[in-house]
Amino acid sequence: MATVSVPVNTSALLLDIEGTTTPITFVKDILFPYIKEHLEDYLSAHWEEDECKQDVHLLKKQIEEDMKQNRACAVHSVDQTIHTDEEKAIREVVDNVLWQMAADRKSTALKQLQGHMWRAAYTSGRIKGQVYEDVIPAIRRWRAKGLKVYIYSSGSVEAQKLLFEHSIEGDVLDLFDGHFDTNIGAKVDRKSYTNIAERIGCGSEEITFLTDVTREAKAAEDAGVNVVLVVRPGNMELTKEESDHYNLITSFSQLEVMG
Repeated sequence: MATVSVPVNTSALLLDIEGTTTPITFVKDILFPYIKEHLEDYLSAHWEEDECKQDVHLLKKQIEEDMKQNRACAVHSVDQTIHTDEEKAIREVVDNVLWQMAADRKSTALKQLQGHMWRAAYTSGRIKGQVYEDVIPAIRRWRAKGLKVYIYSSGSVEAQKLLFEHSIEGDVLDLFDGHFDTNIGAKVDRKSYTNIAERIGCGSEEITFLTDVTREAKAAEDAGVNVVLVVRPGNMELTKEESDHYNLITSFSQLEVMG
């Protein structure tokens, strides 16, 4: 695949994580299974701590909201106050979390608990953040040419930072000028990209966004952002129309920046 040049007026690169900087399998095969395997032990160890109590409280509020909206929810409801049997209460939290994960829910309550569990796993060295080998050298080159580099992922900012702070390449967090998650808006919403441009302090046309998801690419493009699609193993296959429309790279080393 040929090299792709970013527009000369580019001042910032905005990077997706899953399928772009990091194998898509990392979340599916490492992060999510870690939660399922260690959830009950984690809750038992931290049940009386304030942070864990807040996580359980958020899950309870989520269930109440789901019931109010007549949305499907797990069979058990979570309530720390009425159970004298701690194990029973923990089991109900486990049931709810596993149910949300199976349903591919992206609730704040679920993300918060997952984030706290992953933090413990990263800091203890049980998990290392995976990045493709072409990523870090390319980011160093871009920064040397005066470009700013930001992350935009649906995973929480905390989870993003943990991945790069405890990566297989060591702590590379200082290579990034900022992080954005869905608090700035959904990745398939055009307005999210104009919000990011405002936050960074530049025009949309000065940003180049690297992603593997065409719906995100379309939203960014609609906002005036330059887009490069990243083709990696395991990523969603592109249609011929998509391949013809977008600039494609299989490695960050193929992206040429003027600086």
